[in-house]
Amino acid sequence: MFLIDSITNTIRPLKKQTFTELKFKERAHLQEWIASNPESLGENLLIIQKEFSKFSDTNERLDLLALDKEGNLVVIENKLDDSGRDVTWQALKYAAYCSTLTKDQIEEIFQSYLKTKGIDRVASEILEEFLEEKSYAEITLNRQNKQRIIFIAANFRKEVTSTVLWLMNYNIQLQCFKAVPYELDGQHFLTLDQIIPTKDAKDYVISMAKKTQEEVSTSEETKSRHKIRLSFWADLLKEIKGKSNLFQASNPTKDHWLVAGGLNIQGLSYQLIVTMTGASVLLSFARPIAKENKELFDTLLQWKIEIEHSFGAALEWERADGIKSSKLSFTEKGPNYFNQEEWPYIISFLIKNVNKLEKSVSPYLIPLKESLNLVKDTFLEE
Repeated sequence: MFLIDSITNTIRPLKKQTFTELKFKERAHLQEWIASNPESLGENLLIIQKEFSKFSDTNERLDLLALDKEGNLVVIENKLDDSGRDVTWQALKYAAYCSTLTKDQIEEIFQSYLKTKGIDRVASEILEEFLEEKSYAEITLNRQNKQRIIFIAANFRKEVTSTVLWLMNYNIQLQCFKAVPYELDGQHFLTLDQIIPTKDAKDYVISMAKKTQEEVSTSEETKSRHKIRLSFWADLLKEIKGKSNLFQASNPTKDHWLVAGGLNIQGLSYQLIVTMTGASVLLSFARPIAKENKELFDTLLQWKIEIEHSFGAALEWERADGIKSSKLSFTEKGPNYFNQEEWPYIISFLIKNVNKLEKSVSPYLIPLKESLNLVKDTFLEE
């Protein structure tokens, strides 16, 4: 590696060093560098735990545990100047242990990690944002046989690289990154290069037949889910006609939520939500500016007793200070819209309770509009 000197139009070599020579440690340094900047591994990863050792019947400890954008667990094993002979076996054991982790366990592991980092956030909300899903119930984590392994070391022994290449033939997802430190004039530099599989050859190294099969399977699963939702919302929209002023202009959607206006306030909407674990009606505060959402929410919260009395049940008031939006909701856990036999009950629940929510909130719309002191013409939905 060379440093370009644009003034003299020359290059200066950076001195290749070892981590040992520079007195860098595996856990205190290399592990922390990766944990604080996982994007250095060439993709968007979410670190959910360090030094994880909560495996059943063993005290073994993996270096870093992460999630990728597909919700798959990624075991990251760091070594310094030498990978050692047994790193592949060690990581395979960790991946096997992790394969049994449930969604609830992963959420708990991540919540514990956030606590140790002093981050006052709800794990499920961060997972929603990272995986770009609107409902945590819709997220799938740690799919069967989808665990991944990443090795990081300055040098990899031949027995390690040979084993990695052989395992990849069996669709085990492994990557090797070569980490090399450099020094120049007292400054330290680090390169992280993926050597297995090389980026250019990655698609060819991974079994194309398996990859295609997975894509087809995922596509068919998605199509099936979308068809079910379209059919469900079509049935609901037929049933709601004449029973509510809401959703009259709505069309069936492939999403697990259905949005209606009805408040004449930009960014506020009534919504119906269905998941595999329940159904909800909610009032969403989703204006572009977070402060305005919180102000509207706080204004409505003044009438919490009156609104819940009118509704006939306690509601869930979620100000959600860590994110832009807020919401007021009522949920029944249990009904699964994937079971078509439950559709009449779910549809009846949603229509009945969205009407109740609208009736309970409507007396407070005028003070709600006035709370932001905005000009009426700009406050109304275009």
